[in-house]
Amino acid sequence: MNKIEKKTFHVHLVSDATGETINNLARACLVQFDHVHVEEHFWSLIRNKRQLDLVIEGLRQWPGLVLYTFVDEALRKALNDQCRKMGITSYAVLEPILSVMANHFGMQSGQNPGKQHVLDADYFARIDAMDYAMSLDDGNQMEKLNDADVVILGVSRTSKTPTCIYLSHRGIRAANVPIVPEIPIDIASFRLVKPLVVGLTKDVESLVETRKTRVRFLQDNDKINYVDIEKVQQEVLEARRLFARLGCPVIDVSRRSIEETAAEIMMLINKRNMEREIAKMATDQMDGPKEEEKDKEP
Repeated sequence: MNKIEKKTFHVHLVSDATGETINNLARACLVQFDHVHVEEHFWSLIRNKRQLDLVIEGLRQWPGLVLYTFVDEALRKALNDQCRKMGITSYAVLEPILSVMANHFGMQSGQNPGKQHVLDADYFARIDAMDYAMSLDDGNQMEKLNDADVVILGVSRTSKTPTCIYLSHRGIRAANVPIVPEIPIDIASFRLVKPLVVGLTKDVESLVETRKTRVRFLQDNDKINYVDIEKVQQEVLEARRLFARLGCPVIDVSRRSIEETAAEIMMLINKRNMEREIAKMATDQMDGPKEEEKDKEP
């Protein structure tokens, strides 16, 4: 059977900010085209004509599709004009969304490039969350667990740390506690009130393969039990028993990316917060009439 030869295309990703938005959007779409090889050209922090001229020169050298996120109308027009002259397709990926929002809100959007990266309270909350995740990684400083939004439990190599780091970039304080054979964890003793506790698990075969890769990378051949399939199976079983005792939600990460695991955890946090808010409203409604009755007493 003949191997399908991939076509090569050039795609230019142009942004007036860091380029994170356009890069993520492009990657999400490009993975759907299996038989296409794309040469990506990144142009970030393009905010004046001199910088735009460099982009235009790049287009002359490598003609291809242009996706951009300019909020400045003059830059948008200048880029579109040049692309039209060269017969190149260009598309403002934020324009349809901004237009829909402007119609919905009844006002025009501002023209502030990189505004999503402003050093505001949310930004510093994310920095704090990242610092927290690193400080409480792998069971460290467990006396601070009650400050977390989520506490993640799991055996070794179930992606606890990268999941916590990813969550911290979303401003979520995440701590992780490893489940180690023959070292009991008494999570109940911490009397966790604020955090959601989540267990991560993985199918035994893929877990063993992941651990073998880790052992080869560290050149540590002494960890026989660490990769023994029967021992690993027992580890996973004991972890599941712990999750059952705690009554915590469990996520199987066997075929999930870090992003998908984090998204599931964020959904669980939102659901828990919503349930607490509904319970609080119900309690307030029950307490309300009692207060009124007190006021009516002679």
